[in-house]
Amino acid sequence: MFVTGLVLAAGGSHRLGQPKQLLPYGGTTLLDAVLRTARDCAFDQLLVTLGGAAEDVRATVDLSGATVVLNPSYGSGCSSSIVSALDVVDNRTTGIVLMLGDQPGVRVRSARSVIHAEAPIAVCRYRDGIGHPFWFARSVFPELANLHGDKGVWKLIESGRHAVVDVPVDTEVPADVDTWDDYESLLAQGIER
Repeated sequence: MFVTGLVLAAGGSHRLGQPKQLLPYGGTTLLDAVLRTARDCAFDQLLVTLGGAAEDVRATVDLSGATVVLNPSYGSGCSSSIVSALDVVDNRTTGIVLMLGDQPGVRVRSARSVIHAEAPIAVCRYRDGIGHPFWFARSVFPELANLHGDKGVWKLIESGRHAVVDVPVDTEVPADVDTWDDYESLLAQGIER
């Protein structure tokens, strides 16, 4: 298998009021922590989408080992980042593991589990619900290319058009950061890799 990891980090952080990618976390930044996990997954190709605060992110975050995909339409929702990234996905790619740039609590074994689920779509089934990382096999790429808005991926997962395998993960859904309360809650949880 040839696997592409895709980290979505293009958001404008409007609810937070400053670039969440650059928030301090674990001696580094929030996005650095996510990219460290993504690199530990040893994907054959690693992509990261940037949009809001792209110049500041490039100047601050260690993007080594990742191909940066600029998404000028980041304001229209995270689906636009997926669509932008599909243009540079390696032709050999069997599928994509989708990760969020503001969700540092995802574990390497969760990403590996969705890859090996042998399904068109695989999601992590945490104790309290479904969460990232998600797996999308190449057969699903045409539909990924037509996603719109912030919830496009969820609508595709729930559409019933593709078999979806739930991969059990015996923890809570890792926290992501949209507001200051989210960030403070994440910091209070501590750092676990």
